[in-house]
Amino acid sequence: MFKNGSKFRILFLLLIFSLPLLPLFHSGLPITHDGQDHIARIANFYQSLSDGNIIPRWAGNLNWGYGHPILSFLYPLPSYSASFFHFLNFSYIDSLKIVFGLSFVASGIAMYLWVRNFLDENSAILASILYLYAPYRFVDLYVRGAIGEHVAFVFLPLILYFLLKFYKTENEKREVWYGLGLSFSVAGLILSHNAISLMFFPFVGFYMLSLWSKNNFFGKFFLTSLAYLILGFLLSSFFWVPAFFEGKYTLRDIVTGGEIFSRFVGFKDLVYGQWSYGITGQFTTQIGAVGILALILSPLIFKRLFGKERKKAFFVLGTVAYAIFGIILMLNFSKPIYETITILEKFQFPWRFLSIVIFATAVLGGIGLSVVKNPKIRMVLLVLFSLLAIIPTISFWRANGYLQKPDSFYEKVYYGTTDTGESSPVWSVRFMEREPKLRIEIVEGEAEIMQTQRTSTRHSYQIVSASGARIKENTLYFPGWKVYVDGKENKKVEFQDARYRGIITFYVERGRHKVDVVFEETKLRFAANMVSLISIVLVFMLIFVIVKAKWKII
Repeated sequence: MFKNGSKFRILFLLLIFSLPLLPLFHSGLPITHDGQDHIARIANFYQSLSDGNIIPRWAGNLNWGYGHPILSFLYPLPSYSASFFHFLNFSYIDSLKIVFGLSFVASGIAMYLWVRNFLDENSAILASILYLYAPYRFVDLYVRGAIGEHVAFVFLPLILYFLLKFYKTENEKREVWYGLGLSFSVAGLILSHNAISLMFFPFVGFYMLSLWSKNNFFGKFFLTSLAYLILGFLLSSFFWVPAFFEGKYTLRDIVTGGEIFSRFVGFKDLVYGQWSYGITGQFTTQIGAVGILALILSPLIFKRLFGKERKKAFFVLGTVAYAIFGIILMLNFSKPIYETITILEKFQFPWRFLSIVIFATAVLGGIGLSVVKNPKIRMVLLVLFSLLAIIPTISFWRANGYLQKPDSFYEKVYYGTTDTGESSPVWSVRFMEREPKLRIEIVEGEAEIMQTQRTSTRHSYQIVSASGARIKENTLYFPGWKVYVDGKENKKVEFQDARYRGIITFYVERGRHKVDVVFEETKLRFAANMVSLISIVLVFMLIFVIVKAKWKII
């Protein structure tokens, strides 16, 4: 297909990949479960960037103005991306929609590039269409507004693409570029969505094994590619290390503990479910007809490949197992697995495993088409399966209305944080209920207070007290917040007073004082930042060596 028209092929694919995005061109924000909250978080993220914080961790205006550490735990790549477009003068809403749109198209292109490099053109087109037009993709886009998962779909095939190119190349000059592409793709996935990363990395390991052959020096490929994978983890350590180790300071385990057991789906729901904009248990969790067909036909695909292409047959077997494992973890009888491997409970929603199931079934669909040797039959099947994937989803390409709010709405105090409050500090209440009357208050003694500066991470005051006073600064405490009085750290900051749960309080002596309440990096965060910085320096050193040696990039 399109053998003599590469430009036409590209335009055709972009058209097919972009059709479901037409509702994003409507003014306003599509009404989704998380859409408005994401805009508010991005607004806080951008404000923190504007305040000079390269790594935003604190959302100062969320949670009724008490602030919130959600940015420390929320995948930052979508926020960095949206902030870039806002910097270019797009509104917050348009910036988010641009990220949604570009990510959708990019995920299709990434799947196409990867599959084309080990199958054929037609198979790559089918795999891309199945990947994009799975019903769950539109649940993420127009029902949940799940920007993190949506962006993560770009990196699943992109990681495998760079692994494959790294494996196939015999040119050491190109090897480094493919390796760096692998590292940045790994980092991109981690920075896009924590849970999807954990779900997918076992498949990355399996794919590395499936690439092994007797004609390839296994040790070199495995160890070198593993080094680039680790580099991806190191590049993203500024996010995942604090997010993992500082979770103990939040309500995460308390709020989400056990909830996953009420969110399993029924087997019939994986086959068919009516389109709905409702919450968990109401929106569709179907895999898609062609994806299910690919799974059903996988034994035949395996049998067809086993005689002549055993490596590919082995890959099919592992991909089927991966899909079935994802399906099992969505069903109620998998409860003992969650009780045994308790880290799975942190995924919150069993139906999140649809992400890896639709990835696997899309790949199986592409491989299934590739085993058909007759070109005419293959073309007919490509058109037929593409239509079977696309047509049933046409009614899903719409938003459930639009919100029309200016940027100023999201830049001021926002009465929300997350859906469940799982990132709230463990010593605070789950949700604050009202905006404080004042940013800073006197709760004991007498004093006069004048605010001199306020950014997302620095609140400065002049305080004059005739006899000493206890001050309540209406900001939730989280590790990193410190109080400096006349340039010296106040070691007696309190935040567990039952009357002011989780709120920063401190004492000042009599006299005139300059007080700074500052959110700083903890030792752990600083160490993680340094690891990422050193990794970036290493990347630039590799690039410098390549350029200096006059190696070709392509």
